[in-house]
Amino acid sequence: MNERILQELSDSFVKLLIPGIRVTIPLTAISFSLGLILALTVALIEIARIPVLNQAVRCYVWIIRTTPMIVQLFVVYYGLPNVGIKLDAFPSAILVFTLSVGAYCSETIRAAILSVSSGQMEAAYCVGMNYLQAMWHIVLPQAFRTAFPPLSNSLIGLVKDTSLAYSVAIVEILATAQRIAARTYDYFWLYCEAGLIYMIICTILTFAQRKIEKKLERTG
Repeated sequence: MNERILQELSDSFVKLLIPGIRVTIPLTAISFSLGLILALTVALIEIARIPVLNQAVRCYVWIIRTTPMIVQLFVVYYGLPNVGIKLDAFPSAILVFTLSVGAYCSETIRAAILSVSSGQMEAAYCVGMNYLQAMWHIVLPQAFRTAFPPLSNSLIGLVKDTSLAYSVAIVEILATAQRIAARTYDYFWLYCEAGLIYMIICTILTFAQRKIEKKLERTG
């Protein structure tokens, strides 16, 4: 690697990091937060087995889990305008990522809730709690400890999946690397540098995940 490439990589690092802070991280945080709310709702509907809603959410989970995310992005951003619904790039990406998180994490949350002994609910009813109170105060806190590791893995996976947002004209880390590489022709090193920034973000999240898991183990 010659001095020119080293200088270009040094200059481009900050240019790649800024979209990571301004676009990738907010896109991940918003989508994952909304996705968790959706996932919890879907999981509770499936557990309660509400007739019509149960079939609807199962159909939603099936569609999301059996189609590629990039196809979903294209349908929302490029396809919906044909039926009179037009969304900007950033809201389109949030919608698709939220639906993806909701579908995949709903299975994780549902399994975690079902892993809690049914006697916990019976005990809650005995002290006068209703269904929602028992879920919120008794079942969900215990289920959270079980679901935390796979949910954390989903968050880390979402960080990497946001790289697909370049396909709908969002200028995030990968799109910025492409633009710089188109000018300098240093595709190999710039894509490696983009990968390095994703590695840094995911490593920080992995470190935080391990710290929280240890804390959960200590608190029981």
